[in-house]
Parts: sequence; C-alpha cells; structure tokens
Amino acid sequence: MSNVTQNSEILYLFDARLCNPNGDPDEENKPRMDYETERNLVSDVRLKRYLRDYWLEKGEDIWIRRIEEGGEEKTTSAKQRIDKLAKEFGAKNAKEASKNPNFREWLLKRLKDVRLFGATMPIGEEGSRGTSLTLTGPVQFSWGYSLHPVEILPSSTITSTFAGREEGEKGEYGTMGKDWRVKYSLIAFYGLISVWRATKTNLTETDVRDLDNALLAALPLQATTRSKIGQTPRLLLRAEYADGETLLGDFRDYIELQPKSEGSISQLSDFELDATNLANLFKSNREKIKAIYSWSHPNLAWKDGKTLEKLLEESLGKEKVRELPHREI
Repeated sequence: MSNVTQNSEILYLFDARLCNPNGDPDEENKPRMDYETERNLVSDVRLKRYLRDYWLEKGEDIWIRRIEEGGEEKTTSAKQRIDKLAKEFGAKNAKEASKNPNFREWLLKRLKDVRLFGATMPIGEEGSRGTSLTLTGPVQFSWGYSLHPVEILPSSTITSTFAGREEGEKGEYGTMGKDWRVKYSLIAFYGLISVWRATKTNLTETDVRDLDNALLAALPLQATTRSKIGQTPRLLLRAEYADGETLLGDFRDYIELQPKSEGSISQLSDFELDATNLANLFKSNREKIKAIYSWSHPNLAWKDGKTLEKLLEESLGKEKVRELPHREI
C-alpha cells in the first residue's frame, strides 16, 4: 500500500433528471442555481457526503458519522466524535490523546475520508475556544455546475401528516413544503489530488483507486430518496501525472456540450459531447502524463462518433490510456 507520489486531476460528470441534486435551504430548498447563467450548481460538500455514506455502508470508518443511541440514529458532533476516538486510542479525551505523538498517525490510518478530504478536529474542552487538529485534504473538488442552462420545474406543495408519538400525546401534526426539481441537468465537477498535501495525510494509491470506484458507485446507491432519485454517473476521467508539480487546470473548460436541436435539454439523447480540445491538451503535455484513467457511460453521444477513449488513444497512445473498472450503471 504505497503512498501517492504524483498529482492527479479529475473530471466527473453525472446527470440529474426530474429530481433535486442539491437543494438550497435559503430558497425553499430549490435546486442551487447561478441565475445569471441559468446553470445548476452542486456543492462539493454534497458530493463528498455521497462518497462518505457509501464508504460507511461498506464498513469503512469515517470522521463524521451517525451513531445509534436508544434505537435511533443520531449525528455526532465533532467534539463527541474526537473524544470517542480518543478513548478507543486509550486516552481519557482528545486533549490527552493529542499529547501523544502517535495519535495523529493512528487517526490517519483509521479514517479514510480524512486521508482523502482532511478534517478539522476540536481538541479543547466542550464550549471552550480550545485548539484543533487541522488536516488539509489532498483531494479537493470545486463546486459542480451544469454544462448547459437548466430549467426548474414549477413546484407543487407537499404535505406530511403524522400522529403524536410521545407518551400521552394525542392528535396529528403536519408539515408543508415545496417540491422543487430540475427538468434535466448534466453536472460537471473538477477535482485535484495534490501530492504535497498527500504526504501530510498518508494518502495511498489504494485510497485513490477507492475514490475512483466510489465516484462511479456511490451516486446510484446513495441518491435513492424521493427528491434525489434520478441521478446517474456519465463520465469519470483522472489524469495521473508523472510528478508532483504538474497541474493542467480545470478540464471542464475543454469539454463542449452541443445540443442536437434548438430548445431546452430534457434528456441524455438531446446532446452530444465534444472532447477534442481536452484530447489536444493531453497531447501537448504527453510527457507530463503518466496515465489517463477513464470511464464513460455507453449511452453518451460523442461528436462525429469519437468517444473520449478513442480520442485519448489517438492523442496519447494505448499504453497511457487505462479503463476504470467497468460498472453497469
């Protein structure tokens, strides 16, 4: 399990149809939008939540998680979580554990999401300003945005009614809300893996492979609530460089979405993608690239029928293009 020794950059696309990929609590939970460009937005926090929940379901330990108390699941606070971990380490609390030089390495070995995304862990007493252990994650994602203008469907009002559950409580209670959804949105994320940061969190090659797999598997398995169902991974590309210096920049600037006809985009078959500029970028930096790992959904349409994989092989040669584990999604 060797540590990461080179930078990587990531392009990740998924689509959302008739659902709410990331609600904005300040706007009646409407899908997040850049109203000037009519682009749909999804935060990096939302994406990382899917990944963390996926790893947790698979039995991996992560930093912030839910615990069961009295038959109910509750989210622990950062202070509760770090003190619980400190006790498992063998200390009375986090403050005591932090004095042991082995505690930091123990945490990193245990918590996959901290090795990847970092964390800020409070060390002081509850309610005090105290100190914290801050680890900056080597894997960072930008906010995602749609590659085209997105239409928000008119909202219906939804209600829920439930009976009183406390002892001696009678009657029914209800809530009301809005059910906002996008018609269709192809959302693109840019991410990077910094080897400089990776050395601080002991990020391993296995962690990176697990990230690749989770980006393809987490969304279909975790986005299964009423408002989230309808999201599907469509493309994943990770460029692994030959050193810890190279970063070529946001790959979304080199992907073009081309509608097949006039009017709004409402489904996958309404457009095709052109990755020619991205392939040319890689070709002009061929010596800096160790390998390109890629996967694309078989239903994606490409300009002139040239798939991303075909363009990559033409630009870099087959020896530098590697297919990510195939998944039926």
